[in-house]
Amino acid sequence: MALRRPNEMLAAFSMASMTDVIFLLLVFFMVTSTYIFPTALEVNLPQGAEQSSEKPSVRVFVDAAGDYYLTTADEAEPAPLSRDSLAIALTAIARADSTATFAVYADSAVAYGKVVEVLNTGAANSLRMVLATRAAATPAPNPATAR
Repeated sequence: MALRRPNEMLAAFSMASMTDVIFLLLVFFMVTSTYIFPTALEVNLPQGAEQSSEKPSVRVFVDAAGDYYLTTADEAEPAPLSRDSLAIALTAIARADSTATFAVYADSAVAYGKVVEVLNTGAANSLRMVLATRAAATPAPNPATAR
């Protein structure tokens, strides 16, 4: 007596593996979104052609009024500082971590001398510095000169 197998295929589709994939994608985006550091201080950055991919551990903000603010990786909100307090804080950070990198977020309306003061303070403490800029907009090609 020969046994016969049923040749019929089921028309049902299992969504269990699809929900696992969606859940893993959700977890991935939730974890990676925590690494984005939003700036709580509104600073109109000047345009720059080059962008750095280095993530600074300390951020120094100089707003349009010329006031200084400092935030570290541990702090969420920038703390206002005087020029002397900024120098003391950067010295303490340099002593704690000699490989610390700090970024200067200066408003485009700030006098050049204020930015240089911050950069000189960082250089005096042998800190690596990054001057933050926003990406430059690419100009549209001129059809008259495209020939």
